[in-house]
Amino acid sequence: MAGQRPFNPGVSLAGAVDLEALKHQVKAEPGQAGGAPAAGGYVIDTTENTFQAMVQTSATFPILLLLWVPTDDRLFDMARQLGDAVNQLNGQIQLSRIDIASNSSIAQAFQVQGAPALFALINGRPMPILQGLPSAEEMQQIVDTVIPNLVAAAQQAGVTGSAPYSGDPDSDAANSAAGAQEQVPPEHQEAYMLAQQGDYTGAAAAYEKVLEADPNDARAARERAKALLLARSANANVREVRAAAADNPDDVEAQLAVADIDMIGGQIQDAFDRLLDFVAAGHKADIEPVRKRLLEYFTIPEPTDERLKRARRRLATLMY
Repeated sequence: MAGQRPFNPGVSLAGAVDLEALKHQVKAEPGQAGGAPAAGGYVIDTTENTFQAMVQTSATFPILLLLWVPTDDRLFDMARQLGDAVNQLNGQIQLSRIDIASNSSIAQAFQVQGAPALFALINGRPMPILQGLPSAEEMQQIVDTVIPNLVAAAQQAGVTGSAPYSGDPDSDAANSAAGAQEQVPPEHQEAYMLAQQGDYTGAAAAYEKVLEADPNDARAARERAKALLLARSANANVREVRAAAADNPDDVEAQLAVADIDMIGGQIQDAFDRLLDFVAAGHKADIEPVRKRLLEYFTIPEPTDERLKRARRRLATLMY
């Protein structure tokens, strides 16, 4: 691991900004001209509301955590180099970026006093890598040695899954999506706020009301499915769920639970195949709960996703 060094705080968790930080503050959003590099590919932005789900996925694939402030241009090069290094590994590891100015409770949980800080997360266990701005030599060490070693350590621990791919961070579509992210339709506001507060059960119920008014609202259907998924399984113990599914191959509830874990971890094909294979293996009596769960899952990917098309066809075949 790279050496530990004292923090250059920049932005304190109490909200006080030092003069040096003010000189480096930019107003451009990530992905915009003059702003920080955008998320995308195998790089995600995590908040207090999505943190627990992200931690759970570290039992599926290793995660590199960057605690930063996305308006401080001193951190842009570090974020860009980390993102490039992670994206080159094609899902063997994910970079999760956390804005500690907006998500102070996460910074407090990691006992950091400022940005940047770099951690690894494997099977829910955090490992410190670096505190403070890295030198050029330290950054090269992280890219060339530390990240590959994290992937190897994860594989030795049985964490061998692939992180979900979220598109080209430099594409016009990705930038447009980032800009539109907070443009929530008025009728979705209540459900959106409940989800942001971590009340996924309440969010699902609120999105259900939206769908009652407009059954063709694809966005509400997708967000309802995601809320139901997180309400059921965001806090599940991944190892216990997978062990239960392996020990009880004929138990539909055990298979549904592990399919949820696959979906949260971005393993969409695995979730589809698990449930479809379960029915095909002689469990036609359980097709109704499987069908209902799959129809819920089917609203999450893009309608043009080939995995979705194949799963729909196979489900139809199994039902008749």
